[in-house]
Amino acid sequence: MKSETEREKIEQAYREIEKYRDKVEKDYYRLQYHLMPPVGLMNDPNGLIHWNGVYHVFYQWMPFHTGHGAKFWGHYTSCDLIHWKQEKIALAPSEWYDKDGCYSGSAIDHDGVLTLFYTGNVKDEHGNRQTYQCMAMSKNGIDFEKKGIVVTLPDGYTAHFRDPKVWKKGDKWYMIVGAQSESLDGKAVLFRSQNLRDWEHLGPITGGNSRQLGKFGYMWECPDLFELDGQEVLIVCPQGLEAEAMRYQNVHQSGYFVGRLDYEPAQFLHGPFAELDRGFEFYAPQTMLDAKGRRILIAWMGVPDQDEDKHPTITHRWVHALTLPRELKLKDRKLYQTPVEELQMLRKDKIAYSNVTIANEEMILEGISGDVIELNLENIRLSGGIMEIAIRNTARIIYHSDERVLTLERKSFANGLTEKRQCPFGTFALAAYVFRHVLDGGICE
Repeated sequence: MKSETEREKIEQAYREIEKYRDKVEKDYYRLQYHLMPPVGLMNDPNGLIHWNGVYHVFYQWMPFHTGHGAKFWGHYTSCDLIHWKQEKIALAPSEWYDKDGCYSGSAIDHDGVLTLFYTGNVKDEHGNRQTYQCMAMSKNGIDFEKKGIVVTLPDGYTAHFRDPKVWKKGDKWYMIVGAQSESLDGKAVLFRSQNLRDWEHLGPITGGNSRQLGKFGYMWECPDLFELDGQEVLIVCPQGLEAEAMRYQNVHQSGYFVGRLDYEPAQFLHGPFAELDRGFEFYAPQTMLDAKGRRILIAWMGVPDQDEDKHPTITHRWVHALTLPRELKLKDRKLYQTPVEELQMLRKDKIAYSNVTIANEEMILEGISGDVIELNLENIRLSGGIMEIAIRNTARIIYHSDERVLTLERKSFANGLTEKRQCPFGTFALAAYVFRHVLDGGICE
């Protein structure tokens, strides 16, 4: 049973959806296949889970404007990862322990009950913050009842302590939380429980200024720890990394470590940090394991504090989207991401070019047009120089064969200037790669 305050908040959000429905839906930039908010701002994907044959994707949501604030949890479901249904609002900021936002978290199946863990955000009149890790439950996967606080702030950390990810190992439950230590270092902090109510603080398993890392950001957000192909992977979003040549070009980063988690004593022994995505907008990725045994990732197509107030969709009262689902595989301690195979069901009107030879010239691919396109380039052989793919005269993908560097350029929506992201290509031949581009309106993945 939801409290009266939560029901009132939810009704306010529904009225906001109806108030701006026409304005939002008539926007040129609305997407066909990416998840978007019905109104307002969408950010982190939350609570990813494949439960009773249905994929659930919750998300951080501010319905009342296109900036951040006291977040709700929106909710989508799908049976096939391509056709999605907007469900009832799952959580609203209503109780004393989450009145300023139901922040990010995760979902588990506990004895047939879909159980959410999230961060309750509280601020006083002076802006001082308190955070609590909270729980909510649903027997039908749609209607959630809050169960209150399960973890309070341990000693040694600031109130920047959030984004619980929960999993089961053996007969015990574990929770990893993103944190900032009192020394202003980002940390990943582990807890253990027998009953999901009472949690033992095991301490930081890794983080900045540890024996494995030097200074590595002032805050770590959105941790996600899972097993994949016999290894353990920790995804995290460190804030405060300085740009290094082609690396760390966004305001905040998303990446991963590969290693081994020891539960006694609690420590994560790992290799170097690697970025998950070199594009312009990618943050707060979260994963789930589905019934087919696939590890599936979805991320927020945005970055906090990075020109969020300049998106062209804001005039139509909405902003941001989520990535398409990506399947993860681990090879030689590197994560490889591919769009889930279900997306191939969306293909139609195939146009193929074979044995194409281009010599110091431009070629227009006739017949390829539209707002939604999947473009695959395979077995590319380049004798030298530069290969360039122009997209709508607003973006370019460029490969420099001499430098072995891939560049993505676009016109900035913030100021109209050209901006770029780059990635070294390694030692593999170009022909070993498949370039797969998915265009959906104004989005390119």
